[in-house]
Amino acid sequence: MILTVTLNPALDKTYWVEASHLPLDVGEEDRIVRAHRSLTEAGGKGINVSLLLSQLGVDSVAMGLLAGHTGQIVLREILDHGISANFVWIEGETRTNAAIMLPNRQAASLKVHEAGPLVPERALDTFLTKYRHAMVHSKYVVLGGSLPPGVPVDFYSRLVSIAAEHGVKAILHAAGFPLRKGMEAGPYLVKPDIREQAFIGNTPVSTEGEIISAGRYALDRGSELFLVSHHVTGDILVTKDAIWEMDARVTLSELRNLVGADDALLAGLVYQLQQGADLDRALRFGMATALASAEADHKLAHSRQAIDAEMDRIEVRKRSAV
Repeated sequence: MILTVTLNPALDKTYWVEASHLPLDVGEEDRIVRAHRSLTEAGGKGINVSLLLSQLGVDSVAMGLLAGHTGQIVLREILDHGISANFVWIEGETRTNAAIMLPNRQAASLKVHEAGPLVPERALDTFLTKYRHAMVHSKYVVLGGSLPPGVPVDFYSRLVSIAAEHGVKAILHAAGFPLRKGMEAGPYLVKPDIREQAFIGNTPVSTEGEIISAGRYALDRGSELFLVSHHVTGDILVTKDAIWEMDARVTLSELRNLVGADDALLAGLVYQLQQGADLDRALRFGMATALASAEADHKLAHSRQAIDAEMDRIEVRKRSAV
């Protein structure tokens, strides 16, 4: 079974506007930018992975923390997709994240993310009890996204360690110091979220050399795979004996919505790994899943056929890590 953990879920709101730029310098009067289209979907990294897996016919269990009316909306969408849910409810309101899509600039949309509700310590204790029970039936666990207020910065490290105790492969997709702390526990796969800043802690991961160096740092601490989105249509994977380069042969004008594309990549990758596919096949399928999602109006690809159609557009190159 694949378990996904989203400690800070969100209701994702996407707006498409006609303005070529946003009037951020509003002066003395308010300005109105009208959206010609909008979309509301359940979100958060782990939830996105579960939603994509459901499109592939794969069962998963989604865990995390939910709150308030917004949390009920998120939960309803999860259940409507046939995903098993095992959330802890807290006071407050699950956050809402907004993405504003500008004409011909889908690769550089403006995103506004809320912090999320304050999490009490007793809720974390309840979550950890549920998490340990879920380990018994899990093969992979995907840990993704930001940590809401009240969650210790080393919480991902604890979750990775618990997974290791149960022989479960942990996949960590996060940013900042929660990522750096989590890496110390040696998750099976690390995928830094570098959308806000291209850093792991205080270490930059912008150039290929920096990515490879960060990958070796992660591998030295027990990880097997280190994956970074190097640019919009390309990724780099570092393993013990090889460097893998992945590119999607598309133009940026073909991309329609990058929200969730990183999560789609991980969903496609873990789907193939669970099926026993070799790494080349898993990487190619993961990139195809991300590409099919980025080319869709909705946040995630809605069919296996759309993913398979992208496979021939993905180039995977392997070279020695030495």
